[in-house]
Amino acid sequence: LGEVAAWGLAAGAGALTAVSLGGLARGRTGWAWVQGRFGRYRGTVRRTGLVWLNPLLARRRVDVRLRHWRSEPLPAVDADGVAVRVVLHVVWRVTDTARAAHAVDDVPRHLGECAEAALARVVSRRPVDAFRPGVPTLRHTEAVAEELTGLVAGAAAVAGLEVFAVQPVRIEYAPEVAAAMGRRRLAALDVLHRDTLLGEAVDAVEETVRRLTARGLVELDGYERKALVRDLTVAFCTGWTAGN
Repeated sequence: LGEVAAWGLAAGAGALTAVSLGGLARGRTGWAWVQGRFGRYRGTVRRTGLVWLNPLLARRRVDVRLRHWRSEPLPAVDADGVAVRVVLHVVWRVTDTARAAHAVDDVPRHLGECAEAALARVVSRRPVDAFRPGVPTLRHTEAVAEELTGLVAGAAAVAGLEVFAVQPVRIEYAPEVAAAMGRRRLAALDVLHRDTLLGEAVDAVEETVRRLTARGLVELDGYERKALVRDLTVAFCTGWTAGN
């Protein structure tokens, strides 16, 4: 009987030693061990080197380093109802390991969904290109990035994520409308160029007529003044157009 008890004690000690050794793990810089039991959070171990974790608790390794995420072209519709595609670059990290491990199933996927929802909201407020002056557009990337960062950071915080920056790295029209919008943009630029050219020509004509009359080089009645202005305007516009 004593021998059986001794063997039982030795077997128990061996089993206890095996279980204890099973709790040994390696802690790495930039990673954390999240422990839990039956879906409940039991703590996080962030130490590096050889660490001992309770072998009776489930463990999960979580990356807490600074990370970068670049999206595929995301579809959206701008303020003019035009289909666009935007590529986003997000800088983020996990700060709350308990939430990251238990609040969502897939942290990168959750971050992507937050970014896509924020993009749809921001893009709907602005056109890609302004065909009229004084309208903020999606080409003002600094303002767009600031709005996106605020929205994504707020949505991702519930999953224990800290978002440092969300930057649109490419904004383009969807393939089905790209050709038409390209022609519209060129036409708008041409109109803007003509308006600028005409304004410069009028200013130059006005200054020329003023100098001629101020120095007494010409004396003009109303009809002659109109004729001179017309001829000078045509001459200036023709010369600048030929030069360009």
